Amino acid sequence: MNGAFDDWMKTVQAASENDLSGFLPPATTIPTKLHAAMRYALLGGGKRVRPLLVYAAGALFGADAAILSRAAAAVEMIHAYSLVHDDMPCMDDDELRRGKPTVHVAYDEATALLVGDALQSQAFLVLAEADSIPPARQVAMLRLLAHASGSAGMCGGQAIDLDSVGLSLTLAQLEQMHQLKTGALLRAAVVLGALAGKELDAAELQALNTYARAIGLAFQVVDDVLDATADSATLGKTAGKDAADNKPTYVSILGLEPSRALAETLRLDAHAALAPFGEKALRLRELADLIVQRKA
Repeated sequence: MNGAFDDWMKTVQAASENDLSGFLPPATTIPTKLHAAMRYALLGGGKRVRPLLVYAAGALFGADAAILSRAAAAVEMIHAYSLVHDDMPCMDDDELRRGKPTVHVAYDEATALLVGDALQSQAFLVLAEADSIPPARQVAMLRLLAHASGSAGMCGGQAIDLDSVGLSLTLAQLEQMHQLKTGALLRAAVVLGALAGKELDAAELQALNTYARAIGLAFQVVDDVLDATADSATLGKTAGKDAADNKPTYVSILGLEPSRALAETLRLDAHAALAPFGEKALRLRELADLIVQRKA
């Protein structure tokens, strides 16, 4: 990664942290325990990949910074809620997230459940209060986020994941699961950023969808590789958990080196999809590189 990209990324991450804090109720507001736990779950950690994608896609069409900040915060709140629920004993049952105890460990299970519910609602509130977006486009953005979050997106992928423990999936079945569980929200981040700037024509939407599909799969392939090769301190979550839980992964189906090769192919596919946008898509290309070449 080059210095200019690193500087841009740090700027967006810092701005996102500040915006997320501002879009949450203060910890001193009743119910204080719930609001403190929401802030614990959302702030002070994470790579902020989804806000980065929102801002990078927004750069294609000169999107307004105020709209981007709300779109980025909304998609990150959905992501954070999914992690809180995913870590609970009834789901993946994990005690470590982003290098600190998971919400149900730091607080309790009932609070963790409510944190996820409240963050999901807050995401749509934040996006609905972006009053400078033309109403029709705002509705399209809300619809996109809802679709990506629900049974046809992230929640559906999680359901398939839970039902697949101990089973032998084909590569196509694994891809379908991850296109829903991980890919749908990453696609939403990309398209939300673009919609913050303008209504998209068919060619623009297709190019962004192709890019998002490639990075969505690459993200999960690399996650599977890291789960098999990195330690918990590096990852900030429990390493080796997929194998311990007998979950199907790209590594378990393809093997380690073929999985790494697949991630690189997907990175190149993402670059190719952005060709119509020229140099305006530089940050999106760099984010594809980051997703594939990350070490944690």
